[in-house]
This record gives sequence, C-alpha cells and structure tokens, in this order.
Amino acid sequence: MLRVFGAGFLFWLVSLFIKNEKIHREDYFRIASAAVLGMCINMLMFFKGLQLSTPINSGVIVTLTPIIILVLSAFFLKEKLTTQKVIGIFLGFVGAVMLVIYGSNSKVINAPNISFGNILLLINAISFGAYLVIVKPITKKYHTITLMKWMFLLGMIYTFPFTYNEFSQVSWSALPFEAIWRMSFVVIGTTFLTYMLNVYALKKLPPTVIGSLTYLQPLITIIYAVITGNDILDSVKFFACILVFIGVYLVSKKNSKVGLEE
Repeated sequence: MLRVFGAGFLFWLVSLFIKNEKIHREDYFRIASAAVLGMCINMLMFFKGLQLSTPINSGVIVTLTPIIILVLSAFFLKEKLTTQKVIGIFLGFVGAVMLVIYGSNSKVINAPNISFGNILLLINAISFGAYLVIVKPITKKYHTITLMKWMFLLGMIYTFPFTYNEFSQVSWSALPFEAIWRMSFVVIGTTFLTYMLNVYALKKLPPTVIGSLTYLQPLITIIYAVITGNDILDSVKFFACILVFIGVYLVSKKNSKVGLEE
C-alpha cells in the first residue's frame, strides 16, 4: 500500500508541472489492464513471494521476464519463434522449476515457505512481462508522467482491498529509522524512479531489450544477499541460475532490433 500510494502521490505531484494530456477513449482498456498487471498483481505477488522465499530466488526468477515477453509477443503479436529461442525458453523454464521444487528442501532464515514463495515470484515475473508488452504501444502517444499517474491511481483502487488490513495494523509512530529509510527507498527508488524510467525507456527500446537487462538483477542480488547473510548460494541454486541465464541469453540474442509496434 505504501509503494502504490507513495509513488502515485509523487507522480501526481510531478504531473502538476507538465502539460495536461487527455487520454483517448480507445486507450482506457489498455491502461486499465496495464495497471492490473503492473501496479497490482506484479507488486502484490512480489512482496508476498519475497516474504516467503529468498532474495536470490527472487532475483533469479525475475530474469524470466524477457522469456515471458517473447512468449507473449509470439502469441499476441505473432513474433516468430526460432529453434534457438524455443531452447532458451525451455532452459529458463527448467531453471525456474528447479528453484520452485528445490525450494521446499532449502533451509534459509526468514523464508518460511520457499516453494510457494517462488510460485508467487513467478506470477510476478509473468505479470510484469505482460505489463511491458501491453503498455508499449501507448508509450509514444502520451508523456511518461501522464501514463504513470493514471495507472498508479488505478493501482491504488485495485490494491486497496488487499493491503488495507496489514497497513492498519502497523504502529506507525513506533517505526524505527531503519524501517523508515527502507520504506522510502522502496517507494522512491524501486517504484517511482524505476517505473518512470521503464516507461521512458519503452519510448526508445522494445520490451524484449528492456526485459533482457533484468539479468543484471540476480548478480546484484546474489552478491548483496550473501554479503549481508540474507541468503546462501549453494550448488543447486547456482546450476538453476546458469540455466536461467543461458535461457535468457538465447532468447535475447540477435533480438535487439525487434520492436513491438501496434
């Protein structure tokens, strides 16, 4: 709730300093659908999945996003699937399944249900990939802030029934600074700036290129999680990481010039 309402407030605040744009009626459904996927399902599944699973698992599973984008592009936009890409999709899927199945046998602090958490993280990756594909065609029609303010407003409405109960149970006056600065980072850094820069990048690049850059995330996650003692990198996780990385590489290879146009 903090993430959606906080970033939504910032986007509406910034929108006061740009020219007001009218959303065309034919784009209502696309914007509403993108908000469901990008500001509701994606965020809810990620946080709940991370609560139940581990940082390394979340970092690896999110790299399936470019594979998911390719599958959705082939289905909805009739993009051709080559043998190389099919192999990449298969390897990435196997790596993700390994993490989900193996997770039940992993013992990590603060990870009470790794298998179920991994499934939620996988749903998060699917929804974010679908969000990028759906929102791409309208990124050139509207200003980035215009799209973000309306989608986050819808996100507030969508997520409110699911988040209010936990939100109301927090003793806000008793929060330590350690919690406050982390919350601020999530709202400003990983939500406001990340979503704004993603949509801006979509104006210049196809979703497949943006999605492929997510392979940097597990490298950062693994290094930080191991250093801080929040996770353990064992041989099975390492092998699963390799499968996912190879899969993403095969799917993304020679794909940088492929655009997703209306």
